[in-house]
Amino acid sequence: METQNNIKHIVVLVHPGSTLLNLSAPVEVFRKAMKYIDRIDKQVDFSYRVHIVSAQKNKKIITEAGVPIICETSYQKITYPIDTLIVAGSPRQDGYKKEVLCWLKEQSGIVRRICSLCAGAFILAEAGILKNKKAVTHWELCDKMATTYPDIEVNMEAIFVKDGNVYTSAGVTAGLDLSLALIEEDLGKPYALLVARIMVLFLKRPGNQTQFSTVLESQKTDYQPVSQAVEWIYNHLNEDITVEKLAEQVLMSPRNFARVFTRELNITPIKYVEKLRIETACRYLTETQLRIDEIANLCGLKSSVNMNRTFMKIFETTPSQYRRNFSSSFS
Repeated sequence: METQNNIKHIVVLVHPGSTLLNLSAPVEVFRKAMKYIDRIDKQVDFSYRVHIVSAQKNKKIITEAGVPIICETSYQKITYPIDTLIVAGSPRQDGYKKEVLCWLKEQSGIVRRICSLCAGAFILAEAGILKNKKAVTHWELCDKMATTYPDIEVNMEAIFVKDGNVYTSAGVTAGLDLSLALIEEDLGKPYALLVARIMVLFLKRPGNQTQFSTVLESQKTDYQPVSQAVEWIYNHLNEDITVEKLAEQVLMSPRNFARVFTRELNITPIKYVEKLRIETACRYLTETQLRIDEIANLCGLKSSVNMNRTFMKIFETTPSQYRRNFSSSFS
């Protein structure tokens, strides 16, 4: 029997200018979690209740897309204990209402978790909740956050960051990743992976994975020699790759090639190769049953020892643990 004691109230606090996906991401994830709870062979002694709440007196909020939504109620009229408070919003130029910021600051010391989605981190920052904490926001806004709030340790690349009971997430779709991580905390990794699978997500991404995809970034250039070099790298990742060898493929001098490649993609050729190798290794770990040494050879990381060293440096975990944590296979 459901009682107030076994309900975890998830509140999505909506400010004007929030994106629609910021609002819908946690709602869909938490509701899917409860809908499919009988698919897991374990007893769960609580249920979620998801609320979309206005950050102003008016329940009507105009989103970034211009689409109006009608919230359940105003934050001032909440009568139930909040388990997880999720803040969506935008970095407003005209500031935020003082009474909302005071309420958020008060709630941060009461709720089990307080989170922000994308630019909602600016609201937590303005309320003083992120002071002396690690945080992230959309990559286009990270520099602005670091400059505006120098007492925040801004992570420029993470998908989401947890510091105590405060969680911040990056770009719009990172709200899905953060929501899945919250589900994992409450119900375990198998359940979070099941929800991701039901929602047809490509991969449940860890928080310390970069916001930037090397493959996606490489598509920014139309310069043929660089595009040609990138394609060659994809097809020869298991080989020893040097600037000289890449320059030879596109009939350029090594010095000129390195300069042009860096100018076009804002990363050196060797750093690009390193990032691509790591991303490819991560995909093999989560999507295949290949041995670690096989993956290391396929990605050009040479050996399981070197791959282990690289993963510890970048992810602070081993390849085997990464696979256990983020494998898309469900059992």
